[in-house]
Amino acid sequence: MDIEVHNPKVEKIINDDDKLIRKIGINLARKVKQRINEMMAFSNFKEYLDYGPGKPHPLSCDLDDLYGIFLNQNIRLIVEPLVKKRDDESLRVCKNVNIKGVVEYHGDKKEWLIP
Repeated sequence: MDIEVHNPKVEKIINDDDKLIRKIGINLARKVKQRINEMMAFSNFKEYLDYGPGKPHPLSCDLDDLYGIFLNQNIRLIVEPLVKKRDDESLRVCKNVNIKGVVEYHGDKKEWLIP
């Protein structure tokens, strides 16, 4: 699977290890890189949803059509599969994912650590 970052600000942080570490700390930076590498190892997004580490799950409300990937207890890597529909067949042919950022959840509140 190919990983893309359409937001230049997010791309700058994700692709620069020093900036990523300064932004979210070394442990989370390592976990972000690990999750990206794990996603790249799968041939499509449906396969990653079914078998991938990080408990990938669909999000709702204002993050509808996006998926969260576990980094730690409250922090998720947010990704968008680049397909029009979110049905199993569409996700099975999805070979591109856009990284939206990193979010910390606090109950009903969320804070973008990397917007």
